[in-house]
Amino acid sequence: MMKINAPLQTLNVEKIRKDFPILLRKVNGKPLVYFDNAATSQTPQQVIDVIVDYYSNYNANIHRGVHTLSQEATDKYEHARDTIQRHFNAKHKHEIILTSGTTHGINLVASGFSSFLKKGDEVLVSALEHHSNIVPWQMLCERSGATLRVIPMNQEGELILSEYDKLLSDKTKLVFVNHISNALGTINPIEEIIKKAHNVGAAVLVDGAQACPHLKPDVQALDVDFYVTSAHKMCGPTGVGMLYGKEEWLKKLPPYQGGGEMIAEVTFEKTTYADLPHKFEAGTPNICGGIAFGAAVDYMNNIGFDAIAKYEHELLVYATQKLLDIHGLKIYGTAKNKTSVISFNLDGIHPYDIGTILDKMGIAVRTGHHCAQPIMDFYQIPGTVRASFAFYNTKEEIDKLVDGVKKAQRMLT
Repeated sequence: MMKINAPLQTLNVEKIRKDFPILLRKVNGKPLVYFDNAATSQTPQQVIDVIVDYYSNYNANIHRGVHTLSQEATDKYEHARDTIQRHFNAKHKHEIILTSGTTHGINLVASGFSSFLKKGDEVLVSALEHHSNIVPWQMLCERSGATLRVIPMNQEGELILSEYDKLLSDKTKLVFVNHISNALGTINPIEEIIKKAHNVGAAVLVDGAQACPHLKPDVQALDVDFYVTSAHKMCGPTGVGMLYGKEEWLKKLPPYQGGGEMIAEVTFEKTTYADLPHKFEAGTPNICGGIAFGAAVDYMNNIGFDAIAKYEHELLVYATQKLLDIHGLKIYGTAKNKTSVISFNLDGIHPYDIGTILDKMGIAVRTGHHCAQPIMDFYQIPGTVRASFAFYNTKEEIDKLVDGVKKAQRMLT
């Protein structure tokens, strides 16, 4: 379990819940209990208002217009980039590339490294990865002739770092690992992973999609080369995210896409590229999404990530104890350091059937392999029921989940 330094001020959860209009709705006649936060978090009214304000008052393209609306939109979009830079403590504003999400950022880096890798080079990924941090590297290795190697995991859902040490060599050019596992909630020791990779001259990309709702990464302190995340995991809109890259790496990488905005000068004979960050931001971006991303970051910082971590840890401990009281229930992912995600199964019952019954009770969970099929193959299971908690959830909602699981067990056995 994740250790939190105490004491910390307790969140006013009932007040916070009033910020989220969707929490007032009913599903199948029951009050919504939303435990699918690892897939996407809900959006507070403060962020919704920013989205409405954009389309109501200054909807225009950015960086190109001299008229007032364009200038206002540009200022707010770049202010959001400033906000994101401060949040992640990037050294330079131009190290923040606004993307369509985590997957976009990963593919941008993978595409760029096609120019650098050759046959005999090695790329390491962890056994805990989401498909979006496996498939792009497989494609990269197919293009370049490099070899993909896997850092193994143990039964608790932790990476085996002694095996990682054995995999590292002067052949290792890239290491890719998630900060937190979406399927199991494991918090990986990325500081140690990054340091060891750098010792052999390898670059490191960290998938922070699951980490950013729960903690506040400092990219300079981590000394990470690339860090990616999505706004919709941290109270923002879908379709927008961030790639942080060290300036020296972003200057080396070729553009991922060609088009408007990413150019300095175009003739039919030659094109020169724009400076960072625009070199990687071809075309009209998700302007409203970027602005709302900044608003979401502000919202979560106003609540406080230390307080969020402490409260979500309380939810994790409470839910773990309650669920383990159910006969025949097994939790997958029992790492000593984990966040507020519980993946579980009931003996003899398919997770999809449990999820369907819970939905009838207004309880939203995720079932299946969670885009982490290698993890399910490791445990030799088809999938799990995943309940993932956020700072706006309550212990009373967890009690409803436990009652729902017990009801599903009675109905299906």
